Amino acid sequence: MDVTLADVVSASRTVSATRSRTAKTDALAALFARCDAEEVGVVVAHLSGVLPQRRLGVGFRSLGSLPDPATAPSLTVAEVDAAFDRLATTAGAGSTAFRRAELAALLGRATAEEQSFLRDLITGNLRQGALDGVVLAAVAQAYAVPEPVVRRAAMLAGTAAEVAGLAARGGEPALAEVGLVVGRPLRPMLAASAKTPEEAVDAVGGGELIVDGKLDGIRVQVHRTADVVSVYTRSLDEITDRVPEVVEAVAALRGGDLVLDGEAIVMRDDGRPAPFQVTGSRTASSADVANLRATVPLTTYVFDILHRDGVDLIDESARVRHEALEELAPHLLVPRRVTTEVADVVTFFDELIASGHEGVVVKAATSSYAAGRRGSGWVKVKPTHTLDLVVLAVEWGSGRRRGFLSNIHLGARDPESGEFVMIGKTFKGMTDEMLRWQTERFAELAVHGTDGWVVPLRPEQVVEVAFDGLQISRRYPGGVALRFARVLRYRDDKSADEADTIATVRSLAPDA
Repeated sequence: MDVTLADVVSASRTVSATRSRTAKTDALAALFARCDAEEVGVVVAHLSGVLPQRRLGVGFRSLGSLPDPATAPSLTVAEVDAAFDRLATTAGAGSTAFRRAELAALLGRATAEEQSFLRDLITGNLRQGALDGVVLAAVAQAYAVPEPVVRRAAMLAGTAAEVAGLAARGGEPALAEVGLVVGRPLRPMLAASAKTPEEAVDAVGGGELIVDGKLDGIRVQVHRTADVVSVYTRSLDEITDRVPEVVEAVAALRGGDLVLDGEAIVMRDDGRPAPFQVTGSRTASSADVANLRATVPLTTYVFDILHRDGVDLIDESARVRHEALEELAPHLLVPRRVTTEVADVVTFFDELIASGHEGVVVKAATSSYAAGRRGSGWVKVKPTHTLDLVVLAVEWGSGRRRGFLSNIHLGARDPESGEFVMIGKTFKGMTDEMLRWQTERFAELAVHGTDGWVVPLRPEQVVEVAFDGLQISRRYPGGVALRFARVLRYRDDKSADEADTIATVRSLAPDA
């Protein structure tokens, strides 16, 4: 059957209206079960707030003035996807006019409610609580597949949309056949957080430990097959042409097919890491790479190996993967210590901090690679209180900051509702360069323009803040407030769905 856009909007409205994870899952599962196998992937993507085409070439300003809405729904999901394909693939002379006409034709067939949904989907502002975990649970329910099977297929396939299509076509047997494919990025394993090295060791259960230096660079997943090297970010975007040093380092390794997990970072001449902004700028664009390489070279580090010469290692223990990596590429290995002693972990942590690195990641030697999940097998430790939060709104500055968007409103992620909970504001730590950058950036994210004193934003920009502590607060919806928060950096390498949760924040409050 052809699922209509109205069906999708109705499910989105239901999801938005409840905080119950079960109710969200039930609503999405009911819709997925009605979809044909050919269309369920698009439905899943749209309800996840994801464009299968990734970019349409349509800016937020193009959606400021919408045509008169249709009086009755008529659009199907297939028609919307086809229109998005045309928007994404048009290029060259006349493309701007074509996109304008194509967008007007699409939106002119949409009802007012459908127009609002499409605008939010196109601009990345579809925050309805249909987060990845809920979507995967709904796929499992819709097609009677065990949820662990769905999660594993998603981590290997990379997207929930692809997994939904496979489940619709072949159920559990089809998902069970999903494996690691060299050249297709998989979801990276993530680390939980701890306050101290001792706490991290307890969290992973002690025993034999593999302790890696936590480097402040760009996470890279590198695939080599048939002598072709491809490099992906933690968000699975390909950046091969931006990081030739990484390509050459992996191409030079002996053997055949490889999948490696690692970090690319700019190191200073004195052996200390450059600030993250330097690495971020170095990897942000493919323009003038030759000159950037000569002046700001990247250093390649690897900390995991998931496939080698036709053999998958993803389900092997961290100890086995360490031995394979040490044998293959010891010169690329991150600073690492293998130990059973807590004192060694503490000493190593102190050494890395003194060297300018972020901290350590403590790994259980028996752990497998839990791709796409923040598993208990990896726990990271940083020396100061820091959180990755989302900027919810921003205020115009005064005095010396007049004319700049300055004071930012900070929110933590609530996985249950899919919303963000405000826990404080700050204007500290911002350099003049940062103020100029964020004024431009937040103008792009402004929901209703920038005329008001407080400018609400689409919740997309992640910022890393340091703070001295937390206190119980009735002022903010999260029930806690940051003390002496200051901006460390903006995290363009992280999506809003990777921001720290309100549960993590509350766990740091002394009386929470």
